[in-house]
Amino acid sequence: MTEPAPIVFVVDDEPAVCVAIKRLIRSVGIDAQTFSSAQEFLRAKRLDGPGCLVLDVRLPDLSGLDLQQDLANAGIDLPIIFVTGHGDIPMSVRAMKAGAVEFLTKPYREQDLLEAIQHGIRQHRAKKEQRAEILELQRRYELLTLREREVFPLVADGLLNKQVGAQLGASEKTIKVHRSQVMQKMKAESLADLVRMAERLKITSIKA
Repeated sequence: MTEPAPIVFVVDDEPAVCVAIKRLIRSVGIDAQTFSSAQEFLRAKRLDGPGCLVLDVRLPDLSGLDLQQDLANAGIDLPIIFVTGHGDIPMSVRAMKAGAVEFLTKPYREQDLLEAIQHGIRQHRAKKEQRAEILELQRRYELLTLREREVFPLVADGLLNKQVGAQLGASEKTIKVHRSQVMQKMKAESLADLVRMAERLKITSIKA
């Protein structure tokens, strides 16, 4: 399945600024959509592809910083690049601590904005790939039987079949079969691969 093309969302209440930023972004082959307010942006339907948000701090309804907080509360991890003509250090610190990619003060270098956008898109793409990997691992995990789910973390902890069997009250031969099924269903090519999957899924054995 082909990933949707990257898109940059621009939220600024100055039409001329929106036009200029949109033209700049499209000059490097990236699509852009502009919005005059935070509420207009929130109402818009967004494609589920990689992207980022170029956001003015001062807006007529919801401020850029408040929008950042609202997106975080909603679990929307769209990378944000703040641009403002009225920035100060406390404002920039708050934005960066909340996860902003960059905080640019007008007038800024166009290249700085483009580099921040490229970084934001790469960051968003990586997060989406990580989420997709976790979902796939969860799908595989759901194929395991209850016994295989008991064996999985013990094997990932490095226990031998005999040790796993002792903990679960099963024979070494039976555990060997379960271990093979776990490796096959999880599509793990090695023990190290299975350990990594257990870490990604946050699966741990219950220690005595």
